[in-house]
Amino acid sequence: MRRALVTGAARGIGRAIADRLRADGLEVVTADRDEGCDLRFDVASGELPDLGEIDVCVSNAAITDTIAPAHKMGAEQWARDIDVNLSGVFYGCRAAAPHLIRQKAGKVINLASVLAAVALPGYTMYAATKGAVIALTRTLAVEWARHNIQVNAIAPGWFVTEMNEAAFADPKIHERLTRDIPARRTGRLEEIGPLAVYLASPGSEFMTGQTIFLDGGQTVA
Repeated sequence: MRRALVTGAARGIGRAIADRLRADGLEVVTADRDEGCDLRFDVASGELPDLGEIDVCVSNAAITDTIAPAHKMGAEQWARDIDVNLSGVFYGCRAAAPHLIRQKAGKVINLASVLAAVALPGYTMYAATKGAVIALTRTLAVEWARHNIQVNAIAPGWFVTEMNEAAFADPKIHERLTRDIPARRTGRLEEIGPLAVYLASPGSEFMTGQTIFLDGGQTVA
């Protein structure tokens, strides 16, 4: 049975991806700094536990603790976003690499964001880290292609999760965030899992270094 690790899987998109991979027949190990997962650790620490033999690594853990103008952001806030949203992805990829390289096969799926391509005031730090995740994904794809490891990214548009549900409960904010989406709605969590399944499957072995925007058409409007 193929084995997958999904970080940031206690809730939201991470949980949806983990559930869908499990339903597709993979053995899924979930990880989060909060309770409710198989492993509990902070991806920003760089001290990840031994992952054991895995075939698929999904780096989903991220934070958006502060939404404010860039000039009002402190150095600690910036460092924390970098540590979790970018370094956490790198550490996950690095931890998985020895196993994937040894078996000469594997899938890495990194979670980016529509905000890496569409600017929204107040999200400077989050957008910067997610743009960097796309660059990291492209470079690792080139480095690891000779090992038959495919590295791709999913860039979700607006999905209502525990992280942002309070904001979307405000009709004005909801209207502001969805008015630029041609589909005129937010994504449904059950819509992201099938894409992860494809990127984790043998059917995607000729796809690497790509970022797929699952955003209702927002980035092309």
